Amino acid sequence: MDGTNILGLLIASVAIGVAILHLKQEAEAVAEFFKALMAIMMKITTWVVWLSPIGVMFLVAHEVIKMEDLDTLVKSMGKYFGTVVVGLAIHGFLVLPTIYFVLTRKNPYTFIGHMSEAITTAFGTASSSATLPVTIRCLENNVGVDKRITRFALPIGSVINLDGTALYEAVAAVFIAQMRGVDLNVGKLIVISITATAAAIGAAGIPQAGAVTMIMILNTLGLPASDISLIIGIDWLLDRCRTAVNVMGDSFGAAVVAHRSQKELTRTPKARRKSRSVASSISLQRQSQILVDTT
Repeated sequence: MDGTNILGLLIASVAIGVAILHLKQEAEAVAEFFKALMAIMMKITTWVVWLSPIGVMFLVAHEVIKMEDLDTLVKSMGKYFGTVVVGLAIHGFLVLPTIYFVLTRKNPYTFIGHMSEAITTAFGTASSSATLPVTIRCLENNVGVDKRITRFALPIGSVINLDGTALYEAVAAVFIAQMRGVDLNVGKLIVISITATAAAIGAAGIPQAGAVTMIMILNTLGLPASDISLIIGIDWLLDRCRTAVNVMGDSFGAAVVAHRSQKELTRTPKARRKSRSVASSISLQRQSQILVDTT
C-alpha cells in the first residue's frame, strides 16, 4: 500500500503510551516532552484553523476549475452531505438512545431533552472542549448525575469518544476514493473503518480538527492530502453536526456509567472503609487457617 503506514504508526504510538504509563517515574521526562509537543501542535493547529478559509478558497477554486462536469460534482457533493447527515442522525437519535434504553431502562428522548442546551452549544461552537462546562452542568442539574462521574467521564470522553467524527471520516474517505476512481475492496473498507476510529481518538476538541486527521486516512489509501479540498468547502457545517453527536455520545456514556455505579456512589466513605476492613480481617483469618492446617 502506498503512503505512510498510518495504522501501524497509531498502534506503535499506543504501545509507547502504555509503556510510559507503566514506567511512570522512569519515563517522566519522555512524558513531559510529549505533553509539551502536544501543546505546541495544538497551538499550531489552532493557527491553521483560523487561517484555513484563505487556503480553502484557493483549494476549492482549483478543484472546480479542473472538473469538466460541474453538475456531477455538485450532485455527488449533495449525496455525500446527505449521507453524513443521515448517518449522524441515525447514530445520535437511534443507535445511542437504543443502547441507553437497553442499559438503563430509561426514556432516552427525555434525556436528550435535558441535554438540549449542551447539544445546541456543541452545534454552535463546533468544539466539544468549549461545550464541556455546559455538558457537565446539564448532566448534573438537569439529569442528576453525580459530579464524581461527570467530572471524570466527560473530560475523557471529549477526547477519546468522538463517534461522530469517526463516522464522518469513514464516509469522507470512501467518498474521496470513489471520486478519484479508487477501487475499495472489503479489506480496504475495514482498514478505513479502523483507521477512522483510531484517528478520531485523541483528536483535538477544536473546530475542524476532523479535517486535519482526515489526512492520515487519505495517506492510508495512498491518496494525496490535497484531495481533502473536495470536501473542505462544506466541512464547516458537517463539523457542527458531528460535534453535536460527539457530545451526545459523551453524555449518554456518562449517564450509563452513573446508572451502573449507583450502589458504589451511594456508599459512604465510612461504609467503604468498613468494607475494606472486613475484607482484610477475612483475608487474615484465611491466612491464619492455612498456616494452622500446614503445621
